[in-house]
Amino acid sequence: MTTLDTRDPRTGTGQDWRPRRFRVMDRRRESSDTWTLELEGDDPLVFAPGQFTMLSAGGCGEVPISISGDPSKPDRLVQTIRVVGLATEAICAARPGQVLGVRGPFGRPWPVDLAAGGDVHVVAGGCGLAPVRPIVYAALRNRRIFDRVTLLYGARGPDAMQYRDELARWSASEELDVALTVDTPSPEWAGAVGFVGALVEDAPVDPRRTVAFVCGPEAMMRAAARALRDRGLPDERIYVSLERNMQCGFGVCGHCQLGPHVICRDGPVFSLAEVGRWLEVPEL
Repeated sequence: MTTLDTRDPRTGTGQDWRPRRFRVMDRRRESSDTWTLELEGDDPLVFAPGQFTMLSAGGCGEVPISISGDPSKPDRLVQTIRVVGLATEAICAARPGQVLGVRGPFGRPWPVDLAAGGDVHVVAGGCGLAPVRPIVYAALRNRRIFDRVTLLYGARGPDAMQYRDELARWSASEELDVALTVDTPSPEWAGAVGFVGALVEDAPVDPRRTVAFVCGPEAMMRAAARALRDRGLPDERIYVSLERNMQCGFGVCGHCQLGPHVICRDGPVFSLAEVGRWLEVPEL
């Protein structure tokens, strides 16, 4: 009889990649189509900023979701999910007490340590705030080892912004510099209007001391990367997180291939030096 080989194909170790049972503990709405779930399992899920899980609701499929919680609090798994299909709709509809399947964590994380002794520059658009949120947690927790910490974030409108209460606290904090913008303002919006790339153009950037972490729609990342390059930041100090059709999580199915890279295994975090040529091709 053939048995399932559950070893990690990257290392040959005995890691079991079958789904683990995690119970929904809290559920809150971020915007009209986006929810944040807090989950607990029998064991903590230790992760690094930028990693993701394969999340499933029974019978509705499995999807890759970035972990958006605090890496120092592995007892509570935080996932922010946008409804884009049957699986994400079922996951977002999960109520406290319901059990979801979790595999992972997977993927190469953000290299936050590269910015030690210098500046952290986080640029996010739309739902791209979720994958970079753990960077902010990590930078604030280790604030003494970084100089300037900057968060630039844009959304379609004020109601589409994620973690609005937290953004307000961060904006009031002296520990980091926050700049926000929206594409379409509401009557109550008193902040900047425009694309995130404009925030990059206006933000103070020392290219000798800065490492930038960028996540959002690919058009936004292309624009932000160009703006950072124009400020003198080399491709080796600009990191992006890519999203493709991930089906397995560890690089065996090939669905998420981009050029020579398999995103779930080699990424999702890459330096622009690694993927810049592929990111500039909108059709890929």
